[in-house]
Amino acid sequence: MKLGLIGCGKMGRALLEGALKNGIVKAKDVYVSSRTEETRAALAKELGVNAVASNTDLANKADVVYICTKPNITPIVLIELAESPECLDGTLLISAVAGMALVQIEQALPGSARVVRCMPNTPALIGKGAAAYTTGSNACSADAETTCKLLGSVGSVVEVPESLMDAVTGVSGSGPAYVYTFIEAMADGGVLKGLPRPQALELATQTVLGAASMVAETGLHPAILRDMVTSPGGTTIAAIKALEDNGFRSATIAAVEASTEKSKELGRK
Repeated sequence: MKLGLIGCGKMGRALLEGALKNGIVKAKDVYVSSRTEETRAALAKELGVNAVASNTDLANKADVVYICTKPNITPIVLIELAESPECLDGTLLISAVAGMALVQIEQALPGSARVVRCMPNTPALIGKGAAAYTTGSNACSADAETTCKLLGSVGSVVEVPESLMDAVTGVSGSGPAYVYTFIEAMADGGVLKGLPRPQALELATQTVLGAASMVAETGLHPAILRDMVTSPGGTTIAAIKALEDNGFRSATIAAVEASTEKSKELGRK
């Protein structure tokens, strides 16, 4: 496989490094482009990939192209590709552009363009990401398999209808920020009760990591795992009551809802 990357920011780099580390693609078969020569040259030097000045040249060389540009830059990239439609012959485009629907991408490109839309998240930077994807009107089952292989190199991946991609943004796209806030709040609670900040933060971080791993590895519903550590009249049920009294569950649901609606709003612009 020959892989292209348009947009060399943190997410694009994470997706690229995952593919390299897992042997899905070799550095000599990777082409990267960015608005600035300095950015693409630095990435090429560090990872041993090929820096390309033209997006159309990159698409001509690659079998699969990640588009990881900012939403305000993406239309310019699509126009550039559409002006040289031959560069898209046999090329799969995987868009990780936030809020940009498949129809917006497909309408900007030649009618036969094969497009997949995906939503990864920032833990992909350490190979622990969660991503979802949806296929365009011209994409085939082989394109879905390729997408799964690439996204799976940086974490877990699921396929969803495009109508649910905004909800994916609300749950996993923005979700790491909710968890970071929760870890910080847990550590603050520990500090309030006398724990030194470093120890409080370490305990809170490992607790969240361990609890998430329990859900992932046991396959049990979170409520079952919660009940396993909730003794009658004990400390945990007192804490859970405090969470419920202060709107923890409803606030979390509201956060997912707010992120989802904002994603829909961005897609309408």
